[in-house]
Amino acid sequence: MRAERLIAVLMLLQKRERLTAAAIAAELEVSERTILRDIEALSLSGVPVYAERGRNGGFALLPGYRTDLTGLTLDEAIALLSGTGRIDSPAAVSAMRKLEAALPEMHRDRVAEASQRILVRPEGFVRSPDTLDALAVLQQAVFGGRKVRIGYQRRGAEITERVLDPIGLIVAGGTWYLVANSVGRERMYRVSRVTDAELLEEAAERSERVDLNEVWERRRTEFLSSFEPLEVVIDCAPGDVAKIGHAITEPPVSEIDHAADTVRVHLRFADRAMALRTLWIASLEHAITIIEPDWVRTTMADNARRILARTAD
Repeated sequence: MRAERLIAVLMLLQKRERLTAAAIAAELEVSERTILRDIEALSLSGVPVYAERGRNGGFALLPGYRTDLTGLTLDEAIALLSGTGRIDSPAAVSAMRKLEAALPEMHRDRVAEASQRILVRPEGFVRSPDTLDALAVLQQAVFGGRKVRIGYQRRGAEITERVLDPIGLIVAGGTWYLVANSVGRERMYRVSRVTDAELLEEAAERSERVDLNEVWERRRTEFLSSFEPLEVVIDCAPGDVAKIGHAITEPPVSEIDHAADTVRVHLRFADRAMALRTLWIASLEHAITIIEPDWVRTTMADNARRILARTAD
């Protein structure tokens, strides 16, 4: 344990150039006194570490001193760092710190940028065997910051061609997802549904920095919320209430004023998909007005506009 900590101290000094004992202690989650003893041990073993006093002081290595812990090539380092992603185990964090510190200065920015472009998470949307024939090309596009042309096939649909600006890759529950901009909008694509991929010469349009963990949490929350019960409020003719009655939660049919032009009813559905499907069919047969939530009304209107656009002369 002491030997591993000494290496960690050395790597931090090699990477950061100058650090206080307090900063090193916080990084390694040990006491400041322990770090002072470790620095003394490094010095006694021949490592040229020295102390600088003053406001911006701290411990540092003599200029030009480096220790090479690995003979990894740049591509190998990127592969290892992107493979571990953001797994928070102490071993993974320690390995990444040592690997980054051992790389030549000219490569560190590229490796650090590559490591933020992939996220590995243990939980997923669904779990099933995946075919990953296109993964290698997608990785090149993500790490190289280049556009990629793909064929994509959703379940039960025809293959469509898309040109994407890749943002990053997420592995969740054993399933790979590509996060990419499509016509300026962020989307997620399941890699197993990419039928073919072609790396393009054009640079991808994307932000310099990305937080894939934030993307994943947001997308997963949206996905899971689609399975939550949903209440929709509508106005309809009194005579149509019984025809939509299987979803009504209030008011009871006996309280409906049949002399009124419309009546407000509350509908409860098992999930979003069922709500949209049921309301769409109901809107074709009955005069209903969706009151809330807003997104249901907007989605129904967008669907109607798409149908009109496809059927227009």
